[in-house]
Amino acid sequence: MNKRRDFLRLSGLAGAASLIPFNKSSMKKPGAPVVGGGCTLIPSETAGPYPLDLHNNQAMFRTDVWHCSAHGYYSGYTTNAHLGVQNHMGETFLRGIQMTDANGEVHFTTIFPGWYPGRIVHIHFQVFLSSVLQVTSQLTYPVTEKNAVLTSHAPYTAYGADPQTFNSDNVFSDGYALQLATITLNPNTGGYNSYLEVTIDGTGTTALQQLEPETGGQFKLGQNYPNPFNVETFVPFTLKENSNVKLDLFDLSGKKVATITKPGLSAGKQNIEVNLKNLSLPKANYLYQLEVENSIGTYRQAKMMTSVKS
Repeated sequence: MNKRRDFLRLSGLAGAASLIPFNKSSMKKPGAPVVGGGCTLIPSETAGPYPLDLHNNQAMFRTDVWHCSAHGYYSGYTTNAHLGVQNHMGETFLRGIQMTDANGEVHFTTIFPGWYPGRIVHIHFQVFLSSVLQVTSQLTYPVTEKNAVLTSHAPYTAYGADPQTFNSDNVFSDGYALQLATITLNPNTGGYNSYLEVTIDGTGTTALQQLEPETGGQFKLGQNYPNPFNVETFVPFTLKENSNVKLDLFDLSGKKVATITKPGLSAGKQNIEVNLKNLSLPKANYLYQLEVENSIGTYRQAKMMTSVKS
């Protein structure tokens, strides 16, 4: 693969703890362009009737994905599904976001999505590069494995197997090979593991990738180095103005686990040392968010760091 290609690997469902092997299909959905190196881009799809743009909301860094509940309802809307009309306005269940680690991988833990009249079982997702939306798409599942879940576990059993087919679904009727996720039983948890590899093109948007709307032009946050790292790493950034700076670390459940404050930093290049031993933190993936406060305002941006055993 061209080193400028970017990948998002989605894994999840109830009890998922690790990625499972997956050989990406070489089949091509109509309209999905082939890029250099033989990679086929994930097709773009509609966001559907129930989108919520939460990608800049730091509180949404959590492990549930964008899909309907087991009963067919989406958060943020009043909808009619298996239990009749329900109002979920103002709610954000099953709307989590994550950042990829140094390998371009991301893990989600969530429930299996239910089906509702008119749509096959599916999960929505979006991929951003440097705060710029690169693709909106959806994934689905093999029929036999999917219906085995739906007919074996409550409350799905109340509604039975998914009545829709790929051909009858308005999103996947033109092809689904690149959007068909695996699903296998996890004997250790009683849940299921699922995996999908997603390819997006990072070659034609160099200028867009440098845009960071949430920073207000007041700072530029770099990737920590080294990354992956063992115990110690550094977070580089450049300040436009003299500023008070705070670095927060979050685990993948969205819990804040550490804060490093640096008041009165001068304009120009700066870096903050992160030492997991000094912070009493285990080796893991962490989201780091830089907060910059100056006379212009307060601005934040986040990236992912990966600590591994030496």
